[in-house]
Amino acid sequence: MESGRHQDDPARRARLRWRSRRGLLENDLILTRFLDLHEATLSDDEVDALTRLLELPDNDLMTLLLGQNDPTEALDLPNVKSLLVRLRAA
Repeated sequence: MESGRHQDDPARRARLRWRSRRGLLENDLILTRFLDLHEATLSDDEVDALTRLLELPDNDLMTLLLGQNDPTEALDLPNVKSLLVRLRAA
């Protein structure tokens, strides 16, 4: 990730929120609710994990958010798994 903290940069927060807007309403609702509650306190590891998740196609992301699948391959990382737990609880 770029140097600097996500929380300290309104432009970075806006970019992350913009990327969280998805084509599937379910994804959009989960991500928006999560960011409304936790955006200002996300760690750099959590921002990295969310950025990785946002690179997925909508249907793949939805199955992870709903707990229908677990992360595999490049997403099988502790920070991604931890963030998914928080996203699912939002």
